[in-house]
Formats: sequence, C-alpha cells, structure tokens
Amino acid sequence: MQRRELLKMGMYGFGALSLSQFMQSRAYSTDLAAQPGMGLATADNRDGDRTAIILVWQRGGCSHLDTWDPKPDAPSEFRGPYQPLETNVPGIRLTELLPRLSKCADKYSLLRSVAHTGGGHPAGSLQILAGDPAATDKTLPVLPDWMSVANYLRHNPKREIPNYITVNPVDRYDSFTIAGATYLGPSYDPFRVVGDPSQPDFKVPNIGIGDEGLASRFKKRLDLKRGLDRVKAEIDQAGVMEAMNDFDRQALNLLTSPKAQAAFDLSKEKSSVRERYGKNQWGQQLLMARRLVEAGVEIVTTELDGPLCGRVANWDDHAVNHHVFDALDFRMPTFDQAVSALIEDIYDRGLDRRVLVVVAGEFGRTPRISQVASSGGGVASGAKGTIQPGRDHWPRANTMLFSGGGIRTGQIIGATDARGEDPVERRVAPGDFLATLYHHLGLKASGISVPDQSGRPIPILPRGKVISELT
Repeated sequence: MQRRELLKMGMYGFGALSLSQFMQSRAYSTDLAAQPGMGLATADNRDGDRTAIILVWQRGGCSHLDTWDPKPDAPSEFRGPYQPLETNVPGIRLTELLPRLSKCADKYSLLRSVAHTGGGHPAGSLQILAGDPAATDKTLPVLPDWMSVANYLRHNPKREIPNYITVNPVDRYDSFTIAGATYLGPSYDPFRVVGDPSQPDFKVPNIGIGDEGLASRFKKRLDLKRGLDRVKAEIDQAGVMEAMNDFDRQALNLLTSPKAQAAFDLSKEKSSVRERYGKNQWGQQLLMARRLVEAGVEIVTTELDGPLCGRVANWDDHAVNHHVFDALDFRMPTFDQAVSALIEDIYDRGLDRRVLVVVAGEFGRTPRISQVASSGGGVASGAKGTIQPGRDHWPRANTMLFSGGGIRTGQIIGATDARGEDPVERRVAPGDFLATLYHHLGLKASGISVPDQSGRPIPILPRGKVISELT
C-alpha cells in the first residue's frame, strides 16, 4: 500500500464513513427495501411510533397446567393442588396462583396450543427463539434468534440507546448458548444489563459521562481511533471490525447521552410505581423494560430466574430439583405481581398499541406428576433423598401470554385435551409464533432473507404463518 493510499483511507475514517460503509448504510435504509427477499419491511406505525416487543422469558419451562391451562377434572396423577380461578373475562380461568393476573385478563390473550419437538432446554429454546427445527440439543445456535434479526433489519448505529437490550440476558442454559446473532455478526447482539436492579447500589456500567469536557475528549479520541481502524477494515473478512466500529458508536452514544442515562435510572420512578411492580429483582427488571421501550428501544428481553425461582434458580421443576408445587407457591406471587403490573402499566401509559408484551418459556411441563428423590435440600426442595412431586419437560403443549401490541385481547386461542397433553384445537408451531412477532415489528418474514457469512441469502423464517387471532 502506497503512502498516499494509506492517507486517503485514513481521511475516509476521519470524515466519518468510508465509501463502502456509506453504500452499506444506504443499502440498509433504502436500496434493500426495494429488493425482493433481501430487504427491510416498513414498520407498522400504528400510533406514529415504531413498534416494540418485550419478551419475558421463563427459563426452564413453566407448568402450563398449574398456571394458565388448569385441568381441575383430570385424574389425581395429573391434577395439581390448585383450584381454578375465574377472571374478569367470562370463560377464561387461571389457577388460584394468579389472582392479580385474573383481574386484568381483558388486557391479554392466552395461546394454549403451542407445540414443538425440542425436548431439551437448548433445543426447545432454539426452536422458540430462532425457529431452528432440530429436535436435538446444540451447544451453539446455528440460526440467529428473532431479536438479533429484528435488530439487524432495524439497525441504526446513530441511535442514542441500543435498539436491542436484554435485562438479565436471555442467552444461555447452563453450558449451552440458546440465543445469539450467529452469522449476522456481533454488532447485532444485545446490550446486556446484568445484576439486580432492586438493589440500592445497582448501576448499569458505561452509561453516561457527567463531565462535558471529558465527553468531548472521549469523542475526539474515538474519532481518531476510527480513522486508523478504517485501514484494517478494508481487509477484514470476518465482520469483526464492523462490529467494533458499531460498538464504538454505541459506546459514544451511551457515554454521552442524557436520554440513555435516564432510561436505565429507576430512581426516576415514583416509589409507588416501583412498589407496584415489586421491590425485588423481577419487578424491577420488568419496570426497566417498560422504561426502555418508552425511551424508544424496540427489542427488550428479560429473563425471570435466579433466587426468586427456588433452589436451582430456574423453572425446571423436575422432582430432583424442586418440589414442583412448593416452587410454584414460592415464586408465583412475585411473578403475578410483576407481570400484572407491567401489563397494566403498558395500558395506563398509552403504550398498548405500540408495545407487545410476550410471556413465554421453551416448553410446558409433563401433565403426569412424577415422584422422585430430591438431589438436595433448599428453597422449594426437600432434603436430599426426599421423595417429592415434580413435572418434567413437555414440548407437546405450552401456553404463551400476549398483551398490548394492538392485538385482540380477552381471549383464549387454542386448547389442549382433558389432561393437558396435546393441542386439540389450533395447534401453533414456533414458526407461527415468530411470524407473529415479526408482523408486529412491521416485517413480512416470508419475504425477507439476510446474508450469511458467505453472502448467501438465508430466509429469516422458512416456515410459519401469522397467528391471525392476534392481529
């Protein structure tokens, strides 16, 4: 490379964008939208604002029979100890574990007939989150999850706040990775918020620089770094430099944006609002999720796990892990308060047409109750060796909750048989679930492909139809 060429490339960097990046930027925003199967769809601006989704993830899989899909007439070896509870919508019944959610059933719909073939946590998660049809577990995903795809298709590195944020990340199950951008590249992975936001010393790192002089110096140094990085970017073949450049832009925005700093600051909420959600990790995670979509973030995920779940810190209620009913008794009051507060708050604040709230996990639990020895004592589990009830993995039936998003609410979609084993009405596959999420984001998934690492166009959703009852 000649000195003149080196300086020329450096000037491209100092000027902001190289020619290739300028063309790429133009392609994302305009040109690709006109190319069949390769472009952006126009967002559905129902209220003049871009739509958003909050995914509330129950890692491990919640028992559908003991919560959303009660079967009080099932035989005793299937039926849990909970009584059915009438809601404020005639014909919709939950279990007595969900008294708060029973009072706002007019603000959500329950999809009771989700089924797939992924019997392990990784496979089940990859089917729901990415549409991967494989029934066997994988250590790493091969397809990007819907969150990363949406972030890719709606990407704008100049945003003050990242467009995809995960609060207590939805990304792993033990040693397995269950979500990620894969061939889209690390630029489209989420901004991660970890820790317990209910703690007084909680702080999201790398958000906000109060000193304007320091912020200015940081920007100048970042501009210099970008200029030098352009040289390497011209020969980079793995997408790493592009990701680093995007991270640089996001870092600058996060460090210098008062809007970003305010969005993560729960202290700006009234005490009564924080208490409404619950002054605990789950409640404050969901409150932060609401603040983020209100600030303009379009994809927010939050995982409800940890100590509030019981001994093994998730919803995986095998008898070796938990006494399934003790675990549900322990966690459901916190869950019921937090989720009902989020739903009601979305409606109270006029976000209900723009923001779709989804509550889901990778699968349901076995309708037949097992009796197995505990592997260890602790919260919601008897001492080691204690024979206790549990429910195992069950991908053949699961329930999901949908609220807001301009959907029709106060309804039940689909049904399972008398024991809760299989759908008998309106069976829904993961592809249908994903098509519905993309539809809310204004993306016609059946007509969109994205390039893999070799540049080959890959459909973002090979199969699946929008769940019409939710539109």
